[in-house]
Amino acid sequence: MMSFLNNVLEPPRTIPVIEEADVCVLGGSCTGVFAAIRAARLGARVVLVERMGSFGGVATLSLVNIWHTPLDAMYDRQIFAGLTTETMSRLTKRDAVRTTDRSPHVYWTFNPAELTIELDEMVQEAKTVVPYLHTSFAAPYIGDDGRLAGVFVENKSGRGVILAKSFIDATGDGDLCARLGLETYTANHVQPSTTCACITGAARLQDANIGALVREHGDEFGLPEGFVWTANIPGSDIAMLAGSRVAGGSCADAHYLTHVEMEGRRQVRAILDILRKYAPDTNCTLTTLPARTGIRESRHVRCAYRLTKDDILSGTRFDDAIANGTYPVDIHHADKPGTTLVFLDGSQLYSRVGFPEERTRWRPEGSQSTPYYQIPFRSLVPHGPYDNVLIAGRMIDADEAAHGAIRVMVNMNQTGEAAGVAAALAANVANGNVRSVSSQTVRHELESGCSIIL
Repeated sequence: MMSFLNNVLEPPRTIPVIEEADVCVLGGSCTGVFAAIRAARLGARVVLVERMGSFGGVATLSLVNIWHTPLDAMYDRQIFAGLTTETMSRLTKRDAVRTTDRSPHVYWTFNPAELTIELDEMVQEAKTVVPYLHTSFAAPYIGDDGRLAGVFVENKSGRGVILAKSFIDATGDGDLCARLGLETYTANHVQPSTTCACITGAARLQDANIGALVREHGDEFGLPEGFVWTANIPGSDIAMLAGSRVAGGSCADAHYLTHVEMEGRRQVRAILDILRKYAPDTNCTLTTLPARTGIRESRHVRCAYRLTKDDILSGTRFDDAIANGTYPVDIHHADKPGTTLVFLDGSQLYSRVGFPEERTRWRPEGSQSTPYYQIPFRSLVPHGPYDNVLIAGRMIDADEAAHGAIRVMVNMNQTGEAAGVAAALAANVANGNVRSVSSQTVRHELESGCSIIL
């Protein structure tokens, strides 16, 4: 007879301490990797924990091979540098990057496989970073004094605890903050996820209007109305295809995330089936599926400052700014078809596959453009009793419109670098208390490390 229980009691056990460090970074996306490297460059001993088998997150595991422009909205001034530009320079030496000038949508197009290996090398070059792949964060460890003292992790060696002075939650979903009981929230309209794929026939795809084909024949293959775009892998006839669209929940929920992964892969096959049936001359072949889906948004963490749409569109200047960006407010609607782009020059575009574009203005014609927007350090500092925790990445505290702009990788990379610098400083001078570190000191150290601080 099967018994259904609401709860079971896990027997107590002694857990070995597997590492002690100044800084522990949870999450090995580029955001997390850059946090670890910047902390290490300030002399900190860092443990970097990633649940998958490689670093890079969306840029590698999810196959999204585009990073956006480092220039302001008028393409006159460089507004960020740091590890983002350093990494792209390294890949350029391997002929693994192409650049596109004067575009708000794309600047660097790169080879995700080459980036995967490059990140391995960068982590290994940072001598005081101890990497753990295939290692999952399980729970926080609270010391007798009530402070966050460590994190429990699980991997092939079993369960262990990593002790550290300061911690960076770069999990994307705010897993550490949520399990600490800190305040988190989910947007009213969570942006849908997209499962990308790599397919052969990049050159032939240029002649095939995939968006129109999906719009005309999507119902036949059970595809929701969405969007389709491609980006070639430099030096190959392979294209990254982004066309799936799964909406309706938050990927911080295990059941929903499972649905998203499986439904996203089904939609990838459906798009290829449309090409095979209605554009057979493209002769495209599916070559690579992502290790995980591309998540635009899930859980947010409540922090000392919440970014707003007005901050982005008006270009609010912050005295504790640690990141600069120009990517437009980009809303992949969860409650209606299509996408809306709100640009810093005052224009606005609503796109729906198979329909004419709707171009309007949110600012009068002839008015001055906003050159760039900023992210303040305060938006990385969670509310709550734990003074040795920072966040970095897409769970940043922002309203729906602001999140639509800042969530892209080149912006989130900068938050990782800032969190890494602040955590290292806190471990050195304040026993991990990140709130005691001056934001001006963080800005100074970032600039000394080749970031652009405005």
